[in-house]
Amino acid sequence: MTQKFDVVVIGAGPGGYVAAIKAAQLGLKTACIEKYQDNQGKIALGGTCLNVGCIPSKALLDSSWKYHEAKEGFAIHGIEAKGVTIDVPAMVARKNTIIKNLTGGVAGLFKANGVTLLEGHGKLLAGKQVEVTALDGTTQIVEAANVILASGSKPVDIPPAPVDQDVIVDSTGALEFQSVPKKLGVIGAGVIGLELGSVWSRLGAEVTVIEALEKFLPAADEQIAKEAMKTLTKQGLKIRLGARVTGSEVKKKQVTVTFTDADGEQQMTFDKLIVAVGRRPVTTELLAADSGVTLDERGFIYVDDQCATSVPGVYAIGDVVRGAMLAHKASEEGVMVAERIAGHKAQMNYDLIPSVIYTHPEIAWVGKTEQQLKGEGVEVNVGTFPFAASGRAMAANDTGGLVKVIADAKSDRVLGVHVIGPSAAELVQQGAIGMEFGTSAEDLGMMVFSHPTLSEALHEAALAVNGGAIHIANRKKR
Repeated sequence: MTQKFDVVVIGAGPGGYVAAIKAAQLGLKTACIEKYQDNQGKIALGGTCLNVGCIPSKALLDSSWKYHEAKEGFAIHGIEAKGVTIDVPAMVARKNTIIKNLTGGVAGLFKANGVTLLEGHGKLLAGKQVEVTALDGTTQIVEAANVILASGSKPVDIPPAPVDQDVIVDSTGALEFQSVPKKLGVIGAGVIGLELGSVWSRLGAEVTVIEALEKFLPAADEQIAKEAMKTLTKQGLKIRLGARVTGSEVKKKQVTVTFTDADGEQQMTFDKLIVAVGRRPVTTELLAADSGVTLDERGFIYVDDQCATSVPGVYAIGDVVRGAMLAHKASEEGVMVAERIAGHKAQMNYDLIPSVIYTHPEIAWVGKTEQQLKGEGVEVNVGTFPFAASGRAMAANDTGGLVKVIADAKSDRVLGVHVIGPSAAELVQQGAIGMEFGTSAEDLGMMVFSHPTLSEALHEAALAVNGGAIHIANRKKR
């Protein structure tokens, strides 16, 4: 007998599992299909983010930063730490324990909320029927009043550097190194490339990042990107911009990469090479030819602003649809869709999705950049505040970077908050909360911020928008 559900979700990543839990909380009979297996061959929930993405990379970033601080940053505090070493397998094992705890936590949440987990590969057929192919190859058909497609994304492969997960690895392989490579190459100076490059650089690798674009972090505010380039270069990352990889050759556990830049053809040899040139949507075997769901020219599922596809009752969320490939964006889309299926008029504000790069210092932003606004002809006032003038940052010996607040020159409404520095992600989230309620720079400037905190840097940057900063000299208005 065919199982029937109000909602069937294909994919248990941060979009899918959140959508399934929310739908169940709203009283809908819900099933979630997942096929991802961990290294023990068991189904693991949480998608790329929990298993081989956001969470494991942050675990390694934190471990590597603590090691770097112990080696390089303790002396200034009067702490003597001689002969500090790193046990890479232990660091990776800790990361794996965190993954296991979190993926197990999602399974527990499914049970607590009454979500039925169907193990296997989900494929949407005509008439909102879903075929589930179990790991042993057997199939079953389930029927759904509503279907949510949340199949996620995977790393992009490039022909000049084919991944073997030994010498040439993707972001997944880069989380599993058992020793520190002497020389490490990274193709791609995006979020993933910079984060993974930072991890292994802190542990002693000589890291070269090869980026095809001429511009560093083009999505970030130019002032912030410039500061980031300066800081990361100072930390030892060699960043080669305008460099296009044309080939690679693996010999005796090393890889020689050929690329062209302004100086012509170049070659560099590395012990390991990470390919981090972006991600693409996973739609392989997801849709039957007669499912009615349409893809755009780049392979993303076509949806409207509420994530509805071309088939009534079928939705798609997360990395498989337009917009930033961010876990928090996927999760909120999942909540919105579950709410809409339950009959609520939920909407999502795509203008205020924060972006974060978890290097040290962190780089984060929400809203528009100064160059975007100037390109749109919007007159703006800008306020900045450096962490070098923050008492809390000084106490923590973490004074690199700045906070930047951009406001409309006429209305004073805050249009963007951009930070490079300690706790950048948390400060930008404060900005996002204010912006969601239409805050002005003056509003932020009139609020009482506790002292001493890093948050005061946001307060001072907001005051600086209108020339009222207290703890730095204000720019004279022309």
